[in-house]
Parts: sequence; structure tokens; C-alpha cells
Amino acid sequence: MLQPKVAAVILNTNRRDDTLACLETLRRNDYPNLAILVLDNASTDGSVEAIRSAFPNVEIISLKDNRGYAGNNNVGISAALARGAEWVLVLNEDTLLAPDCISLLVAEGERDSRIGIVGPMVYHADEPNVIQSAGGWMDERWQAGHIGQNETDVGQFPYPRDVAWVSGCAIMVRSSVINQVGMLDERFFYYWEETEWCVRARQKDWRIVHVPAAKLWHKGVKRDYRPAPSVAYYGVRNHFMMLAKHHAPPTAWLSAWAQTLRTLASYTIRPKWRDKRAHRDAMWRGTVDFLQGRTGKMPTR
Repeated sequence: MLQPKVAAVILNTNRRDDTLACLETLRRNDYPNLAILVLDNASTDGSVEAIRSAFPNVEIISLKDNRGYAGNNNVGISAALARGAEWVLVLNEDTLLAPDCISLLVAEGERDSRIGIVGPMVYHADEPNVIQSAGGWMDERWQAGHIGQNETDVGQFPYPRDVAWVSGCAIMVRSSVINQVGMLDERFFYYWEETEWCVRARQKDWRIVHVPAAKLWHKGVKRDYRPAPSVAYYGVRNHFMMLAKHHAPPTAWLSAWAQTLRTLASYTIRPKWRDKRAHRDAMWRGTVDFLQGRTGKMPTR
């Protein structure tokens, strides 16, 4: 079996314990040709010292400024390519991998030279048999979501299959895809960036495949996940940005505007959503910032 070089890229910002736990699962993985890069975003919790002590073979790259999920990970992706990685695995620091996860992802990716992106079965860490993402879907209106979300895994996804996108908490990309379509779009800063990356890859006829036998557990999102107002901001603004970047059809624009205006109205008028006023304000700010062409980090004004 071919064993191309894989580089795992992990972004850490004051998440010492989560990052150490993730690295421990990588140490136990059965794939032999693996390099690990940790991007440290000015952590003050002793992360760097703890990683160097427990995992001396892990390369640590200190980030000079915070460029968001997209920009920060691009530093690691660039470093991985410079070190000869044939596949780059972008991992959240709060993920835990099964020992054969990487081996199974590589085996599927190498099965067909047109497979450009692969992703594992992602489970909720607090409910180890409940699916968080079995790949992503995108419909004709350019609305997107996770396949199988919050379903108990009873074998309903038995085989690898093509999907529209895979979760950014664990996305493995062939180096030739990155060389052709570019890295993550830093203007997005956070949210929708992995979906947009996959859109670019599919536009160049690369296949994106979900590999259910490759298993991973993600702590950051639970079944009752309630996103912060900032997620509402990035979700609205970046969805519109993606539609604009890829010249989405009128039906997609109508759907996005209808959904946004309906949610804004509901959060404003309906008493049961009184606790969503901060989300409403963030959505409105995201909408205005899109119209004004503002990208990158959410303003703090």
C-alpha cells in the first residue's frame, strides 16, 4: 500500500488539555508517514511548554497575529506543503481520532486520483455513537448542512460516498488540490470556509468523499449546541460572501435573503425569541457588513 506523507495541522489557542489529548490520539495512530504541526496562537496557558515536553517530535509554529480559523490554518497548510506533504489533514484541537482513522482516509483517497478531499465520520464526543457529521450536503438553493446530524449510528452509512463538503474539524486535502484551487479564503475568517473550499474543489472536478469507517470524535459541538452571536454574524455574512464569490443563481439569493429576513423578523417580534436579541443584532451587522464589502474578523464596535 502506498504511504504518502500526511501532515496534520492543529490550531491551538489556550486549549492545552484538548490539544494534548488530540496529540495523544495521533501518537497512537497506526499510519507511519505522519508529520504533526501545531500552530500556537499566542497561548498563555502553558500549551507550548506542555506540548514540547510530552511530544518532542511535534513541530510548533508560533503565529504572529490572529488571522482566524482560515488564515491561521493557512500558515500550517503552507508549512505542510513546504515539508513535502502529499495530504494535509486540518484538525480541530478538540478532536480525538481512532487509531486507524488516518490510514483509512489515506487508503480511500489513494483509491482514485480524482479524489481530492476526504473526511471521517464525526461523532459527538459526549455521545460517542451519535453522529455529528457524515459529510455535508448542499441543495440547489445553496443551503448547506451536515448529513446524519444527531442520528445514532446504526450502520446507515456503510460505504464511502461522494458528498458536497466535509466538516472543517477534520478535513484532509490532497496537495495537488491546494496547489490548483488555493488555500482557505482568509476573508471568511471563521465559518463557511471549509464549505467554500470544497465548492472550489468540486468546480475543478475533484471528488469529495466521506469515509464512514474512519472515526473521529469532536468535543466542540454537542447535540444541544447553542452558537454564540458571533456565529450568527459569520454565518450570515459568509454565506452571502460565498454566493457572491461563486455567482450563485437567483434562487439561492432569494432563499438566503428570505431566510435571513424571516429570522431577523422572528427574533425581533416573537416574545419566545427575546433571548436572541444579541443574535439578531449580530445577524443584522453581518448583513450590513456584507453589503459594505467588509471581510475578515467581526468588528468589535
